[in-house]
Amino acid sequence: MSKKEVIYDEALVPSYQLPSLLGKGDGSSVASTGEWLSTRRPEILAIYRERVFGKWPHRPQIQWYETLSVREDALDGEAIRKEIRIHLGSAEGKTHSFDMLLYIPKTATPEHPVPVFIGLNFRGNHATTDERDVAMTGFGYEKNQYLNDEARGNSVPRWCFRETIRRGYASATICYHDICPDYNDLSCFRHSVLSILESTEDLSLVHRNYTAIGLWAWGLSRGLDCLESEVLVDSSRCAVHGLSRLGKTSLWAGANDERFKLVISTDSGCGGAALFKRCFGETAEIISTAFPHWFVEAFAQYRGREDLMDFDQHFLLSLIAPRALCVASATEDLWADPRGEFLAAKHAGDAYRLFGLSGIERDDMPAADEWLTGDVSYHLRTGKHDQTPEDWAHYWVLGDRIFQK
Repeated sequence: MSKKEVIYDEALVPSYQLPSLLGKGDGSSVASTGEWLSTRRPEILAIYRERVFGKWPHRPQIQWYETLSVREDALDGEAIRKEIRIHLGSAEGKTHSFDMLLYIPKTATPEHPVPVFIGLNFRGNHATTDERDVAMTGFGYEKNQYLNDEARGNSVPRWCFRETIRRGYASATICYHDICPDYNDLSCFRHSVLSILESTEDLSLVHRNYTAIGLWAWGLSRGLDCLESEVLVDSSRCAVHGLSRLGKTSLWAGANDERFKLVISTDSGCGGAALFKRCFGETAEIISTAFPHWFVEAFAQYRGREDLMDFDQHFLLSLIAPRALCVASATEDLWADPRGEFLAAKHAGDAYRLFGLSGIERDDMPAADEWLTGDVSYHLRTGKHDQTPEDWAHYWVLGDRIFQK
C-alpha cells in the first residue's frame, strides 16, 4: 500500500476478527492470573520477541554511573538538576555510554524520595529544557540537526519539567540516538549499545534478532537502573512515557521490565497502541518498509498481510497488566489511528480483569479532551501528533492516583 492509498475513512476499514487475547490452543480460555502469568503472558511475549521487536538483550556485564554536573538551584530554585553518564561495558573491554538529564524536586529527602517519570527524547537533552547550560546530547546520530544553540529549549512543552517538579515528581530523559542512532537502515546497530553485547559483523543476522525499538526500550531499563542509585528518587514508583516511535518504545519497555509501574504511550500508532488489522492510517507495510530497523526481519511477512497475524496490539498492551496503562491519541493524528488505539486499549482489558482490575468498560470513544481514568486509561486530545501540556495534565492525575496513595 502506498501513502496515496492510505485509509482515512472508517467505511473503508476491512472486516477483521481480533484474535482472542485469553484463548488457548485447546479452545479453552485463560481463567486465572496463574495461567496468565505462567503460560499465556510468556506466549505473547515470545510472539513479540520473535516476530516484532526482537530479543531483549542481557544486562551488560559492567555498568557504572558518572555524575557530570549537579545544579542545586535549577528551574528557578525549585529543583536539583543532575547530568549523569551511564556507562555500559563488557568483560572484553567494549564500552558504550549515554547521558541522562534528571530533575528532582528540592522537597525530596532520603526519608521521603519522590516518584519519577522517565522517557526518551528525539533531539537531545538540551532541547527538553529552557536551562541553557545543559550539555548537548544526541551526538550518536551524525545527521542530528538539533546539535546547536538554536535548538535549546525547542521541546520544552513536551516535557513540562517545571510543572512536573511542582507536583512532586522527578523527571528524567535520555536522547534515543545515543542508545541507537535512528538511521533507517541496518547500519544503526554498529553504532548502538548492541555493539558491546553481540557481534554486529553480520547485519542480516542482527536484523533477525534485534531492533532499534528493542534497544531503545532496553536503554530505558538501564536508565531505571541508574535511578535506583538516586537516594532522592523512589524508583519503585516509576512511570515510563514516550511519543510516536518512542511511545512504541515505552510500551515495549513496560512489557519487558515490570519495574515500570505506569506505562504511557502518546500517539504511538502503528506498531504501538493501534490495531494492525484495521489497516487505517499507517500500515505494517508502510512502516516496516520505511523503518526496517524498527522491526525484526520476520515482521516483513505481514506487509500487506495483516490477515496472517495471530496477534494484534491488544496483545502488546496486555503485557502491561496488572500495572497501570495509559494510551493517548490526538484528534488530528489520523496517521496513528486514534480509534485503533482506543480499541486496542479496550480489548487489553481482558487481561486486567483476570487480576480483578477494570478495563475500559464502554464501546464508544470518549469525546475530545475527555479522560477515561482507571487501571487502563485513555484520552483523545484535541490537536496534532505531539505530546503537550494537555497530555501531561492526565499523566499527572494518573501519577497521583497510582503513586501518591
